[in-house]
Amino acid sequence: MTIKINNLTYIYNPGNPFEVKALDDINLNIDNGEFIGLIGHTGSGKSTLIQHLNGLLKPTSGSIIINDFDITEKKVKLKKIREKVGLVFQYPEHQLFEETVYKDIGFGPKNLGLNKNDIEKRIKESMELVGLDYNLKDRSPFELSGGQRRRVAIAGVLAMKPDILILDEPAAGLDPKGRDEILGQIESLYKNNDITIILVSHSMEDVAKLVNRLIVMHNGKIKMDGSPREIFKRIYKLEEVGLAVPQITYFMRALKNKFSDIKDDIITVDEAKEEILKYLRGNRHD
Repeated sequence: MTIKINNLTYIYNPGNPFEVKALDDINLNIDNGEFIGLIGHTGSGKSTLIQHLNGLLKPTSGSIIINDFDITEKKVKLKKIREKVGLVFQYPEHQLFEETVYKDIGFGPKNLGLNKNDIEKRIKESMELVGLDYNLKDRSPFELSGGQRRRVAIAGVLAMKPDILILDEPAAGLDPKGRDEILGQIESLYKNNDITIILVSHSMEDVAKLVNRLIVMHNGKIKMDGSPREIFKRIYKLEEVGLAVPQITYFMRALKNKFSDIKDDIITVDEAKEEILKYLRGNRHD
């Protein structure tokens, strides 16, 4: 499922003193099967952009075409698009409302008019995708841990079988264990399913490990677009827009000042470990 964004502009409170141009002439193509990281400081336009992708917001001008279907046309029916473009808001567990995990995850499929067997199948599949034991189905979601509640919320979106999954800060507020679990499930979901993922994040470490394309937003515009390694080479450009590179990248750059043979285009801890061991093996004195 492809997305083509053409000259997209969005203005909050147009025509009054509180007018703000949140998106400014955005042009962007997203291909099927990409794992995209969307980064930018608060107010850069990230959340506004993703809310356009399933019709929650209508553009002031411009168009969004998903699989040759213009979702910005005035009389368009968005139900089919919203089934295929799943949006998980920050702190999605706050949107849980049913008395059991089963009912919460099954809410969307039930509203699609599916029969009982198909609903149960989707619930089982989506719980498996996010690493939830099916035995939890009769528990209240509010009795679960924060990480489990978040997985229930994501499973509810996955039960709609979207082709595109958009996640807004999915690890926000979780403890380290819950954070690692939820990010691990997202990575597994991408690797094992034919799905496009757009991950909004403030964590440079997270996007460095997970995504294969990075889009940087600033003041409603796209400032950079490329692979994480390409983007994180541009440290000073990122710092100009209030961002940074992963801490391990700063560390490896400092290390290179002392040991010139060390590579400094490192963006993950695993890469750093491998590079340091390689250097030590190559410079061992008998």
